[in-house]
Parts: sequence; C-alpha cells; structure tokens
Amino acid sequence: MIQLMMIVNQPDVARYVALHGVNRVFVDLEHMGKAARQGHLDTWMSRHAPEDISRVREAIGDTELLVRLNPWHDGSTDEVEDALARGADLLMLPMFRETTELEAFCRSVRGRVPVVPLVETAEAFDCLSEVSRVDGVGEVFIGLNDLHLSLGLRFMFEPLANGMLDRAAEQLKAAGKPFGFGGVARVGEGLLPAERILGEHVRLGSTSVILSRTFHRQAATLDVMKGEMDFAREVMRLRSAYAAYLGAGEAELAANQGEVRRIVATLAERSR
Repeated sequence: MIQLMMIVNQPDVARYVALHGVNRVFVDLEHMGKAARQGHLDTWMSRHAPEDISRVREAIGDTELLVRLNPWHDGSTDEVEDALARGADLLMLPMFRETTELEAFCRSVRGRVPVVPLVETAEAFDCLSEVSRVDGVGEVFIGLNDLHLSLGLRFMFEPLANGMLDRAAEQLKAAGKPFGFGGVARVGEGLLPAERILGEHVRLGSTSVILSRTFHRQAATLDVMKGEMDFAREVMRLRSAYAAYLGAGEAELAANQGEVRRIVATLAERSR
C-alpha cells in the first residue's frame, strides 16, 4: 500500500492525521534558497523550526517522522545531529546537483537512519542511477515542483506525462530502491484529479506520495481542518482509488496514462 505523507509541524494536527491514515509525518526545515526558487509560485514555504521535530515526535508515537533539512552546506552536519537527537526516523536532502553532495550527507548520517534524496534538479535527475546506489540511501523521492522549474517546463506534472518518470522508475526498480513522487489533493477534484495521479503511481511502482496543501485546504489549525473536511474519509477515498488501480489490468492503466498525458498537455498549453 502506498505511503501517504503530510507536511505538518503542529503536534495536535500531527497526532490527528497519524491516527487517521497518514503513514509518515514530514517536518520541513528547508529554507535556504527556497524563496529565490519558488517565490513567484503559490508553493509551500516552510516556517518549521528544529524544536518542531521534538514536539511532533512526542505527538505521533510510532508513526514515522521524516525531516527535510537544508541543501548540503557547512552547517549540515550540525543539522543532521540535531535532527537525529530530536527523533527523526528518516532524513531528506533537497536540492543537490552532484552525488558528491549526497555522499557527504550520507557520511554525516553514518547509517543511523535511512537517507531520502529529494531529486528536484535536472543534474540530480540525470545521475539518478548513481544517486540510488549511494551508501546510506534508503529510498528516493522525486520533487516535481523544483524539478519542472529546473527543466524549464511550464507545469509540474509534465515530467510524469513526457516519459521522464517512466525512465526514472526503470532505473530505481533496477537498483531495488523504493521511490515516490509529487503530491495529491482530493479524489474527484481539479483538472488532474488525485485518482488519475494515483493510477500513475501504481503503473510506475511508486510507494509514496505527499498530501498536498490543497488536500486539507491549507488549514492552519486542527479545528479549522476538522471543520473543513472529514479527514479520515478523504484519506480512505484516496486509498480506495489506489486499491482500484492495483487491481486494474495493463489496458486500464495504459488508458489512464493516456488521459493523464492529454490533461497535462492541455494544462501546459494553457500556461503558455
């Protein structure tokens, strides 16, 4: 079954979503260079702090806690030690361009927890096979927001529709490395609905996806989220859609792929 991840730093929200279907809570400490890259877009800009790791860790019990740190820099080793001391189960390295950066990060972790490289630059994508084989890497996540910007594309799901993720999936499966990509909102919503994207996760063999901000309507507090949605029901609808594609044949998966390509091409053309 696919792992659903959610970016959250409020302990009460983290506890609630962990009890209602989220497999992995995601504290995001990345801030270096983020505004310069995505400041013109309506994308996630983290205001999480190291102390949030400790608070969320206490709130979610045995649920996995992933922490995204900053890109590799002079202070990375200190960030790694602090995140581990606060209870991170996995550490994510964003915005690397060369495997040497990832190798240095993995050496600083020293095998204490799995490392999740966030492949979101054209350079990292080009050396994906080498990335997957770096000692210490437990799984790989492909970040479509920054990746499509790095590639000069107009719509974040173009790498899914143009065959890039097919090639990535082949390389990662050949290396025996679990992988995930992108995010999903609610079933039945939007021009590219979540169920279409989940069908592609099944076809490609992906094992994880992030619940987007749209999924919970950017709810700032637990009370707001509870008032906005039946969280457990919406998670179950995602899982039911995923399970339906797990039981689908090749023809149905191929038909869904064709529809995804058609929708993405239309949306990319509209953005010109």
